[in-house]
Amino acid sequence: MLRRNFLAMSAPLLAQPVEKNNFVLIVLDDCGYGDFGCFGQELIRTPHIDALAGQGAKFTDFYCGAPVCAPSRCVLMTGLHGGHAAIRANAGTVPIRDEDVTLAEVLKTGGYRTGGFGKWGLGDAGTAGAPTKQGFDEFYGYLHQVHAHTYYPEFLWDNEKRVDLGGKYSADQIAERSFQFLERQKKGGDPFFLYACYTLPHAKFEGPDTHPYQDRPWPEAARHYAAMMTRADGYVGRLMAMLKEKGMERDTVVIVTSDNGAHSGMEKGFELFRSNGALRGEKGTVYEGGLRVPCVVRWPGRVKAGSASSAPWGFVDILPTFAELAGVRAPQGLDGVSMAGTLRGGAAPERPFLYWEQNQFQVAQQKWVPAGHSRALRDGKWKAVRKADGAVELYDLAADRSEKNDLARQQPALAKRYAALLESARSEPRSHAGTSMQFRTKWSNQ
Repeated sequence: MLRRNFLAMSAPLLAQPVEKNNFVLIVLDDCGYGDFGCFGQELIRTPHIDALAGQGAKFTDFYCGAPVCAPSRCVLMTGLHGGHAAIRANAGTVPIRDEDVTLAEVLKTGGYRTGGFGKWGLGDAGTAGAPTKQGFDEFYGYLHQVHAHTYYPEFLWDNEKRVDLGGKYSADQIAERSFQFLERQKKGGDPFFLYACYTLPHAKFEGPDTHPYQDRPWPEAARHYAAMMTRADGYVGRLMAMLKEKGMERDTVVIVTSDNGAHSGMEKGFELFRSNGALRGEKGTVYEGGLRVPCVVRWPGRVKAGSASSAPWGFVDILPTFAELAGVRAPQGLDGVSMAGTLRGGAAPERPFLYWEQNQFQVAQQKWVPAGHSRALRDGKWKAVRKADGAVELYDLAADRSEKNDLARQQPALAKRYAALLESARSEPRSHAGTSMQFRTKWSNQ
């Protein structure tokens, strides 16, 4: 649906306001399924997120949009799964299209103030994909995903203006801007959407210190990783304290999650953390370790405190869910479904299968690499994985969430059905050629 058509259709709904819920969506970067204490982490401290889980719900079967950064965030912002979204691979920064309707634009039709802080990855300054051209009133952080690979860059972006960082730690500066945005919001005023797309704990593993792990007998990179996770947890704690101080806890839906799974064994000593828990695979794969991410939701009085749900849902469902909770219209033709009723304690809705892709685009040659394609879907308890050679694996996640027992030979009819769905669920991706090589070269020394 073209943006102008969507905005025209949505305008009449504003005359019928419903409960005006605020939204705080916190998306960490490369945080694994097992990196929160409430999801089984024993070595890294995340007390504020753990407290949030006690005040709300853990969703144990929550999925990101893709096993790597840019396509996952595209799914989150558009409600289209990885077979239909505009961005299908990490290829520098290919911008989302002008006609794409984002979560921020949908909420703007309901009078929401919108702010994004952290890593965008869906369009650089001067493109149609810049966040301030996609529904955000303000943005501060990294526009380009490769630029975000260091925490001491020369500059960050304030909307589309380059601002020098002066040697400061970028994660702290980004968090501070998110706090300032929240501080400006008023109880009883316009509703708001705070998208805290923080960059922690993505590599490079660096920071001002390794507190509180400075005395642990771990490699330095592991100490930094743990410290970065705990630092991010502190940001969450600060936001929650501000909501409480402003009397806005009951009016605000808070979600904490991650853009994809963690690396496993990326650095010596990281095996101690078991960041992906018992899940198979890691970032970059379509096994559970690359796709299933921790998710905590707090919404006092609606989401039952201390509860847990195994209802499968994920990034693709955020847009329609927030739209329903905001009382505004979602675009037609989305792949996601609204989970608003589930958050309120109802049964999970009937839904289509969840779908993902991991694609490779050769930036140097400016072309897709067919051998790099892998796909997966989840339909109820069943998970089907299509390998690059076309073979399909089949797993019963209810009995085997670690994906150890391939049942494709035992269930040939089911495997054949899912093989067909894995082909029909997608459209061919648009070219990711053009600006991506230019931008990758531009940021290669950052």
